[in-house]
Amino acid sequence: MSDEAPGVTRESSGPDDHDPYLWLEDVSGEAALAWVRERNAETVDALTTGTDFKVLEREVREVLDDDGRIPYVVRRGRHLYNFWQDADRLRGVWRRTTLEEYRTDDPAWETVLDLDALAEAEGEKWAWAGSAVLAPGHRHALVMLSRDGADACVVREFDLQTLRFVDGGFAVEEAKTRIGWIDHDHVWIGTDFGPGSMSPSGYPLQVRRWRRGTPLASAETVYEGRPSDLSASGWRDHTPGFERDFVSRQIDFWNQELFLLPADPDGPPEKIDVPDDAVASVHRQWLMVTPRSPWLGHAPGSLLAFDLDAFRAGDREPDVLFTPDAHTALGGHSWTRNHLLLTTRADVSSRLELLTPGPDGWTRAPLAGVPPLSTASVVCTDPDESDEYFLNVTGFLQPSTLYRGTAGAADGGEGVKRGPALFDTAGMAVSQYFATSADGTRVPYFVVGPEDRPGPGPTLLYGYGGFEISMVPQYSAVTGRAWLARGGTYVVAGIRGGREYGPAWHQAALGANRVRAFEDFAAVARDLTARGIATPAQLGIEGGSNGGLLMGAMLTREPELFGAVVAHVPLLDMLRFHKLLAGASWTAEYGDPDDPADRPHLEHISPYHRMRADGPAYPPLLLLTSTRDDRVHPGHARKAAARLRELGHPVLFHEHLGGGHGGATDHRQTAFNEALVHTFLWERLTPRR
Repeated sequence: MSDEAPGVTRESSGPDDHDPYLWLEDVSGEAALAWVRERNAETVDALTTGTDFKVLEREVREVLDDDGRIPYVVRRGRHLYNFWQDADRLRGVWRRTTLEEYRTDDPAWETVLDLDALAEAEGEKWAWAGSAVLAPGHRHALVMLSRDGADACVVREFDLQTLRFVDGGFAVEEAKTRIGWIDHDHVWIGTDFGPGSMSPSGYPLQVRRWRRGTPLASAETVYEGRPSDLSASGWRDHTPGFERDFVSRQIDFWNQELFLLPADPDGPPEKIDVPDDAVASVHRQWLMVTPRSPWLGHAPGSLLAFDLDAFRAGDREPDVLFTPDAHTALGGHSWTRNHLLLTTRADVSSRLELLTPGPDGWTRAPLAGVPPLSTASVVCTDPDESDEYFLNVTGFLQPSTLYRGTAGAADGGEGVKRGPALFDTAGMAVSQYFATSADGTRVPYFVVGPEDRPGPGPTLLYGYGGFEISMVPQYSAVTGRAWLARGGTYVVAGIRGGREYGPAWHQAALGANRVRAFEDFAAVARDLTARGIATPAQLGIEGGSNGGLLMGAMLTREPELFGAVVAHVPLLDMLRFHKLLAGASWTAEYGDPDDPADRPHLEHISPYHRMRADGPAYPPLLLLTSTRDDRVHPGHARKAAARLRELGHPVLFHEHLGGGHGGATDHRQTAFNEALVHTFLWERLTPRR
């Protein structure tokens, strides 16, 4: 089948002319899906017929299904809940146990909801999308179910005592719904109520109070965002003694307004007077604020604590809980009942402290147990009821350890679960280096591979560079088994656009400055070559979503630096992204193609519009996407593949019909995808002589 649309006459191949591949944006169109099936068949034939593929697919599946994996939990009352998938439970099971059982090597789990059985009974490819459980009784749940991995989901009320869906309970049809409990008979709801109720990005603009037993359409509108906003949402703080309701107006990705709703339903919402670009949250009497720009004399990326009532009365003197420096940034914070767990990152490696408010101010103490070049993250706390916390510690060569502790206790916590070592790390080491970008900025990156390196070898460089997402050390048994154990080297780059060094690190690559992220990544690639870790022909790169934009940029801007490129669910057409699915929500990150001030730089960074037949040869590219991805439109990858084929560049394309933005909803799909990726990379970076 030709890449041209049936019945379309091609008049010109220039990048500024009419796009001849718009027909591939028809997600479920017959012609587009026929083209997808042809490309899929070509890729399957090219990559899956050898015995190495089957071996790799089996090994990845073994890793994913391994029974020794840590079952991460969240506490809901006396139970610890977990969602689990393995070889026998492909779609997964929502289950629960007690702390006493969880401490054992082989806990007894009670099945709450079996998604495989539900999918079979209803003839739907259900994927788990989360739950909201009503405190303090923890009997009633709102369960979110996605069709084959899409962001949009259906909502159904579930009884955690009878373990059944509630007949006549709260239920919402498929949409990008936001819903949360007020009490047993009321919920906050934002969903598709018809024209004007959803933003251009497809998220709710209305916050309504919905009463049990009444039609959804009759739910009372309490707040409504503006048509240009990204979204609006409402929620109830159930903390005993501090019960209150909030709404949030998300203006764009980086600006929002927070409102406290009055006890009098006829009263106006009270805006919490923090900067729109700040991150604000409330716990008991505390208002926590992290500004993204200088505020009240405090640096961006600080953590400030205010007494909420005093702040509302005009007091602007905070307790300063963290101030960043050139090497250290805020990683996050989590409340227990009486304490605050503070995570910071020093050159991207985690540090932990326990902070405690008291009548004489805040006290702090370090939390030990975090090795160098590793990552600690709080998995779960129970801030309404106890000082319990679950803490995960991991590193590139260090399987995760899950600790449970009581904040403020003298014992320092217990290791309740340890992940299995699923690949042999003997002779491997982790190092951190810094590359110098085009403007002189030092860019951190981690190298994982042979301790005694005999010379350059196959190397895989991963990057993202956007949306304040930091690239941190973590154990990946899939990467270990599929790449490191075969002798490859794995590299993770902390380029600008992320939050490795706080808000300024992200803001340095916003809008017209997105090229800074591209230059950072190219600098890491050159540094790897200069250090003798890889030659350009041995260096493969991988990224997804915004990282897929990064991959497209490298392909079209710096092709001579790389031997192979892999892009998952990529963003590639920067002149139409705002018209496709959730794309309008990202204009605060990239710019607006309809704004004459932004369009030139968007065209300059758009991989789809930079593709040329002349100039340096492009390295081989593998594009992966999903028909059910309702976040980044599969048309990005489809059109890029068609354009590259037209220009004669080497490209393979594969699109799962399901999987959503994650590319897969079960371990079988994930194993297939990973085997495709690593077969493609290994064959191209280690050519047979």
